[in-house]
Amino acid sequence: MILHIYTIVHTLISLVAIFTAFVVLFGLLAGPRLDGWTKWFLITAIATTVTGFFFPFHGLTPAFKLGIISAFVLAITIYARYPRQLSGAWRWIYVVGAVIRFHSEPPRGLSVHA
Repeated sequence: MILHIYTIVHTLISLVAIFTAFVVLFGLLAGPRLDGWTKWFLITAIATTVTGFFFPFHGLTPAFKLGIISAFVLAITIYARYPRQLSGAWRWIYVVGAVIRFHSEPPRGLSVHA
């Protein structure tokens, strides 16, 4: 029962991350900086990644490997966005990281973990 509730919460967080990612990517294409939406995209992306690691561990599965890669990409994306302030090459690194993170969100967010 607890695992079922945890899966629902994880999925809801993932869906919010997907929605905010759509808005952020639209902003990247249209030009305006959407700082508030970016903050929530990154917060929900972190929450999705962290909660994904607390499901029962049954070996190094593809979902677990994707979570590790996703966490690494997310860390670089956050570093490019905040400490480096999108200066110079860090702008395109942020864009690529955000797109990769968005692309890796749906399979994990919509999968059944139980």
